[in-house]
Amino acid sequence: MARPARAAFVTLLATALCAGLVSSARAVPGSVQTADRTTQQAPAVLAPATTEGVAPTAAGVGTALAAILKDPSLGPHHGIYVYDASRGKPVFSVGAATPYTPASTLKLLTTVSALATLGPDHTFATKVVSTGKGSIVLVGGGDPLLTVKASASDGFPARATLQALAASTAKALKAQGVTSVTLGYDASLFSGPAVNTRWEANYVPEGIAAPTSALWVNEGRLSPGMAKRATSPALAAATSFQTQLTRYGIKVTAAKAAAAPAGATPLTQVKSPTLGQIVEYINLHSDNDGAETLLRHVGIATGNGGSYAGGVKGLRATLTKLGLDVSKATIYDGSGLTRANKVPLDLLAGAVRVAVSKDHPELRHLLSGLPVAGFNGSLRERFTSAGTGTGTGLVRAKTGTLTGVHSLAGYARDRSGTLLVFAIASDSVPVPKTLDARAALDRATAALANCGC
Repeated sequence: MARPARAAFVTLLATALCAGLVSSARAVPGSVQTADRTTQQAPAVLAPATTEGVAPTAAGVGTALAAILKDPSLGPHHGIYVYDASRGKPVFSVGAATPYTPASTLKLLTTVSALATLGPDHTFATKVVSTGKGSIVLVGGGDPLLTVKASASDGFPARATLQALAASTAKALKAQGVTSVTLGYDASLFSGPAVNTRWEANYVPEGIAAPTSALWVNEGRLSPGMAKRATSPALAAATSFQTQLTRYGIKVTAAKAAAAPAGATPLTQVKSPTLGQIVEYINLHSDNDGAETLLRHVGIATGNGGSYAGGVKGLRATLTKLGLDVSKATIYDGSGLTRANKVPLDLLAGAVRVAVSKDHPELRHLLSGLPVAGFNGSLRERFTSAGTGTGTGLVRAKTGTLTGVHSLAGYARDRSGTLLVFAIASDSVPVPKTLDARAALDRATAALANCGC
């Protein structure tokens, strides 16, 4: 499958989709003949769009989705919720009366709450403070993307590094005539258990998630990829910082846990990418660890503390303020890793709906970070089977996957120019049918993009 050849085409489509959220632009479709039917596909150059076409109806959307929703691979508990964001009203739902295990689509609730509480321009600082001549403390600020040193494989966004922090720290120390220090580290910004008690026992040992810490590098990984995590991510980060300081000519006594004095003036610091950029990264790559970090920041920002329990309280309060109904939702983490989470489809779609709203421009990064069907992120290898081509480049959605669970929540423009927000899920997929169920979700959202309903 030659994806690079269509990259420029899909990029144009995706860019136009995002622009259309603010400018009400839509694609003017062309015809593509397929083996089974004539479908519509947007050209590479998009004309200004309108929402003056025929409004979608429940009957029309239902007809477009009827055969797909009968696919037995979806199992007995599946449903979809569709909202007309151009006109501000629900259009269609089936199987949406009961909540679903959302898997990673829960990240939409976490990231939209972080944007709402902190703002898209917020950054997280990793600091070094002086506690006396020859004594420093490395203080974690909850930067989820902090790394040891910059790497070409990091991609976007550019990350804060311990290497840069060590260079500026060494320079400041030498300016004071100091070349030897004791090093402490402080990760006290977050509180409570570092590992969610609702997670499966294998998650941390297998590298699916890390013990969440306000101070870590490479999300606690001891090597790149999904790999073993440090037992103490904060100590591992401090040890890496010690190594970097030594390279810059500072002799360092082995790092130990220490509390930084309240109000201590930073000797130096590095700042994370903006929260908006972090949210884009988390949703594009379905980053479990980043989502858990943001959950704790939501807890702190709402006065509920830096534990995951405090984060959930803050998340629920924030979603309520955004006008979303959380009364039927059961939420235990920020990443969607636990199967104990149960969330209604209209709430998952609601996170996208409020981000689309003209009333909340501060939430736009939720939209711009969603994977593009068949092109990038967790949708890069999707939308390749029969009946999904009309969604390629036109559907943007957050994925959710656990064994027996598949979900998608996002948006697409239909052929009449209507912006449709959707959430579709099944949490009863027979394990042998998992790829078939995933393809059915792709067909359903592609049908929305191709709908003149």
